[in-house]
Amino acid sequence: MADSEPTAMLRDDIAAYVAAHSAPADAVLQGLIDTTLEATGERSRMQISPDEGSLLTLLTRLIGARHAIEVGTFTGYSSICIARGLAPGGRLLCLDISDQYTAFARQAWAEAGLDDMIELRLGHALDSINALDRSEQFDLAFIDADKSAYFAYFEELLPRLRPGGLVLVDNTLWSGRVAAPPTDRDDADTIALRTFNDDVADDERVESFILPVRDGLTLIRKR
Repeated sequence: MADSEPTAMLRDDIAAYVAAHSAPADAVLQGLIDTTLEATGERSRMQISPDEGSLLTLLTRLIGARHAIEVGTFTGYSSICIARGLAPGGRLLCLDISDQYTAFARQAWAEAGLDDMIELRLGHALDSINALDRSEQFDLAFIDADKSAYFAYFEELLPRLRPGGLVLVDNTLWSGRVAAPPTDRDDADTIALRTFNDDVADDERVESFILPVRDGLTLIRKR
């Protein structure tokens, strides 16, 4: 979920071509797009795009994920995409602080026939993660919440990820601002994301790659 004005990292025509050749939003997802725009106005830009959503589904399927966790659910688009990619019997745990926005997610989960495989826990995400049993292991984690806490989420989730598991982190290009030379006018989110990207790239516990998809999606594989 982006609080900046996210832009595609590709030329507009290339970005449109990629989107046109990705799995389109079905009736449930398109309805959620429309509902989110009507209910949240400009904040609807926090919702991931349909092409990024199809990528989440594909990545979830590629690693055979059965147990996943999402930090930052908003109105539920990304959670539907992840849940649809889980192996049979899979479960997704969603963490968010907003009862208002996740009410739309609950409705969309029911419409998609996924409400029996998705659990929502409201509250501060770090508290919710810390409350998990240390033995509980996840195959996949998706982080799309407050940028200043990205590294804290990553540090708490990595020990709970199985070897070979995948952490996906959204908005890591931040409309290209992370690649600009640092200045004393940089906002806190830009500084936090730039630091997060540097730390992950240097972390020997993982291997990672920043995909120039929409506002940047980092793939982090636990060694």
